[in-house]
Amino acid sequence: MEFKRHIAEQLESWRRRKRRKPLIIRGARQVGKTTLVKSFALRYKYQVILNLERPEDLRWFQDYASAGTLVDALFYLHGIPHDAKQDTLLFIDEIQESPAAIALLRYFYEDVPELPVIAAGSLLEHAMSQVNSFPVGRVEFLYMAPLNFSEYLAARGHEGLLTALETVPSVEAAHLALLTKFHDYAIIGGMPEVTVEYLETEAISALPPIYEGIWGAYRDDVEKYAETKKQAQVISHLMVTAASHLDQRIKFAGFGNSAYGSREVGEAFRHLQAARLIQLVYPTTDRLPPVLPDLKKRPRLQFLDTGLVNHDLGIQAHLLKLEDMSQAFKGRLIPHLVTQELISLQSYAYKLPHFWVREKAQSSAEVDLVVPHGDKVIPIEIKSGKTGTLKSLHQFIETCDHPYAVRIYAGKFSIEEHTTPNQRKPYFLMNLPYYLGTQLTAYLDYFVQQK
Repeated sequence: MEFKRHIAEQLESWRRRKRRKPLIIRGARQVGKTTLVKSFALRYKYQVILNLERPEDLRWFQDYASAGTLVDALFYLHGIPHDAKQDTLLFIDEIQESPAAIALLRYFYEDVPELPVIAAGSLLEHAMSQVNSFPVGRVEFLYMAPLNFSEYLAARGHEGLLTALETVPSVEAAHLALLTKFHDYAIIGGMPEVTVEYLETEAISALPPIYEGIWGAYRDDVEKYAETKKQAQVISHLMVTAASHLDQRIKFAGFGNSAYGSREVGEAFRHLQAARLIQLVYPTTDRLPPVLPDLKKRPRLQFLDTGLVNHDLGIQAHLLKLEDMSQAFKGRLIPHLVTQELISLQSYAYKLPHFWVREKAQSSAEVDLVVPHGDKVIPIEIKSGKTGTLKSLHQFIETCDHPYAVRIYAGKFSIEEHTTPNQRKPYFLMNLPYYLGTQLTAYLDYFVQQK
């Protein structure tokens, strides 16, 4: 099954450029990189597709050290005319299996610039560390995540709901239908293989073997890149215990009721972060751009896919009974999923969002997300409570230089005028249904223009 992915627009833009560099598509295993590029390759008259997990494909980079000679040999083998380079796409899949192939990318750019080259791989940080001369400035990157909600709607064929989702301001008549579909998406997540099975069966009971297969493959992948046996043990421990800390701030020392020290756990988390499986989202104290992380403060855990976490926690059946998903898993599920939605839109640069903290003895505060927007940093709370309970958001508003704030919740879209309880500072609160995570930028534009 072919999915409509938003990253395809960036691929098309890359294809049309006259001076394009070899493109590396990065992301965790099984998020759909290979399927996307193979579909995109059909835009070219000729395709040469190599999978470096296959010995017969890997040998090309063992036998040839010259990009020009390698291309000539591939063209002879596939019967492609020598002068058809502009009409041919070379796709190097699983490029992490060959540091030599990664190093050779710079020479495709320098010696065969007319040939479009795309590479894809997972765990690339580990492979790139083995490259003596990484082609800095000679390659481009795109980042790919699991399906987000808008891509999920497109996969289900809900074109009307997708149009309503992308309409600003919100279409009120579509609210309940969008909320229902978002609940389905929140339960199963956005891994393509899971989505295909669910679309065919409409049965969550059919999904556990797929989740287990995906998570098992991740575990095998990450552990084989561990530098020591002890580090492999720590990584394995984190993958077993981390899900229960969904969207929580953590301490490294003793994580998951272990005896592991801060350095051991920190290094293991960095391996998982390099694999794009578990990210460390750090807080900020900034209220003006640029928003910079404070690496001395405790981070929050962000997982690749909420559906994988739901399965690991064994809560999917329970989630089916909930009307307001913001109550799921002690209120942690929806903030995690909204953050996942925002990350999914970062195609050109892999940037994690931040949450805001003020840690003082008498007035500590924590805002779920802060998002740079022009010359402003907009605070975002994700909850279903009344506006009067937004204590941390009010503290942020009282110390920043603008009057804009956002609440993401299970209700309908609206913009309200309020004043903070302490300093009586006027501010505008935009209430967004939590299915609008992928549309946040468009809504912030609308919000600031309107008020």
